[in-house]
Amino acid sequence: MTPDVKIGQVVRSTKGRDAGRLFLVVGFADEEHALLCDGDLRRIDSPKKKKRKHFLPTQELISSLGERLTRGEAVCDAHIRKALAALRDQGLDAPCKEVKECRSRM
Repeated sequence: MTPDVKIGQVVRSTKGRDAGRLFLVVGFADEEHALLCDGDLRRIDSPKKKKRKHFLPTQELISSLGERLTRGEAVCDAHIRKALAALRDQGLDAPCKEVKECRSRM
């Protein structure tokens, strides 16, 4: 069970073809699924529906985007890409242990 995840929080995918990628939580489909986007492959108008057990939440919260999403205001894909790129530049996208183990089995 993953800890509470909030809208605007940055998460890292651990399963699937997008394993290791950073995403922003833009909403929730139900208790088991979150809606994720990265502004590039998964845009805000068609977010990825992913089970909570298939991603790891990070400590990063992009509050400005999270507040806009919560209020129902428009969020641009470019803003999401820029925020995630800044985190990648800080080294947040380094593969986690679980992703390394998964890839070594292939």
